[in-house]
Amino acid sequence: MASGAGKYNEECTKVRESTGADSTILIVTNGIKGSGFAVQATPADLVRLPDMLEMMAKKIRADAPA
Repeated sequence: MASGAGKYNEECTKVRESTGADSTILIVTNGIKGSGFAVQATPADLVRLPDMLEMMAKKIRADAPA
């Protein structure tokens, strides 16, 4: 994972601050700046992120129409 501010870092900050969240993960497809992602996470959430994403992927696959 890249470190430092990416092209969607500002939007990620806005979401994190407006929601009062400790961590925010933003995924953008075909946005104004193209596709990309931004992660602002506590060290503990960053360690858990791969498992969280795998769990989300399983739920999306299960809920997706066949």
